[in-house]
Amino acid sequence: QVQLVESGGGLVQAGGSLRLSCAASGRTFSTYTMAWFRQTPGKGREFVAAIPWSGGSTPYADSVKGRFSISRDNAKNMVYLQMNSLKPEDTAVYYCAVHRNGGYYFVSSYAYWGQGTQVTVSS
Repeated sequence: QVQLVESGGGLVQAGGSLRLSCAASGRTFSTYTMAWFRQTPGKGREFVAAIPWSGGSTPYADSVKGRFSISRDNAKNMVYLQMNSLKPEDTAVYYCAVHRNGGYYFVSSYAYWGQGTQVTVSS
């Protein structure tokens, strides 16, 4: 079992930056791909970014490419999402997740989820 806790969300002006953190507990954390998803009432939960256990190739949603950067520190059981050039449409609850099997872009591919952290971008 893995437990995840997100933090770092808040209110920021358009064009600003935020750094989200996800603290993980569990002995197998470092062996799994991790991902960030986000959810709004109108759009549901959508893929943002993922990072393999090795910290290699990192896929991003088209909507955040060039603005967001995912990273992880396996020694500290942490995964991060650096968000730059934020837009009002980035407003959502952001969730950290642990991959189980299946495609990285699908909610159903992930076994564990945090409680989420709210990000609000004002115009």
